[in-house]
Amino acid sequence: MKTTIIILITFLSLRLFSSCDTSDKIENTTVLSVKDITVDSKIDASLDYIINIVEDQYAVQQSTANKTKTTIKSILPACATSTTLLANGSWTRTIDFGTGGCMMLNGNSITGKIIIRFSHDFNATERTLSYSFENFYHNGKLFQGNKSIRYSLKTTKLLAAVHPVSIFTVDMIITFEDGKIYTRTGTKTKEVIGGNNTPLSWEDTIFLATGNSTTVFPNGTSISRVITTPLRYVLRCKSIFPLEGILAITKNKSEGTLDFGKGTCDNLALLTIAGVATEIILEK
Repeated sequence: MKTTIIILITFLSLRLFSSCDTSDKIENTTVLSVKDITVDSKIDASLDYIINIVEDQYAVQQSTANKTKTTIKSILPACATSTTLLANGSWTRTIDFGTGGCMMLNGNSITGKIIIRFSHDFNATERTLSYSFENFYHNGKLFQGNKSIRYSLKTTKLLAAVHPVSIFTVDMIITFEDGKIYTRTGTKTKEVIGGNNTPLSWEDTIFLATGNSTTVFPNGTSISRVITTPLRYVLRCKSIFPLEGILAITKNKSEGTLDFGKGTCDNLALLTIAGVATEIILEK
């Protein structure tokens, strides 16, 4: 009888410890986590690089249409081909990256097409580009939806001299390689503050970005982000990540900040949640 009681107590103890261990491993999806920021940053990196491609191809088409003496140096490798069609005063430029995985100069792998549409009037004070995707994958992630860019030349609080200002609107669906689906909406304003005098070269371009976005995760939770200190990008670093700037991030009542540093060309950022700081590696 005594032996039976000891065995029963031992069994119940093991069940209790097993139950506690299982509950400890259940992920709390209501609070902000490093995993959330890692995924969200991957989406951001892809969208930023797509923007770079679109702007690059717009500049190339502008140079060709205006018949400038010097050809703009494109960021696209030989595996990406572009075709253009002018009809009813509007250009349609299609960039085809093929189906085998076109390797970009910074190591990104792309397949599918980006279709860009814009007015023939490159000298207008304000210009709008729209672009969409066809079986488009960036580093294994499928992008669907539409985006637009509104260009203008003006002065702002960030720079007193007249300079290029671009406003991007985003409404995208992103499917990761594991099948999980995310949505991203938001706006971003990009101001070119360096390299304006050398439009035929992108290496010396520097720009600042402000704006906000919301990402909805597969489980229905969402993360909202606001750029509280302008993000600084330096293209000579050949990186899609900002070198400076701070994001304020909110998930339910959980808040955090993401600090991109003090100007070093790297893919590191400091994530602070509930007073605890963690250095993270930003991924593409």
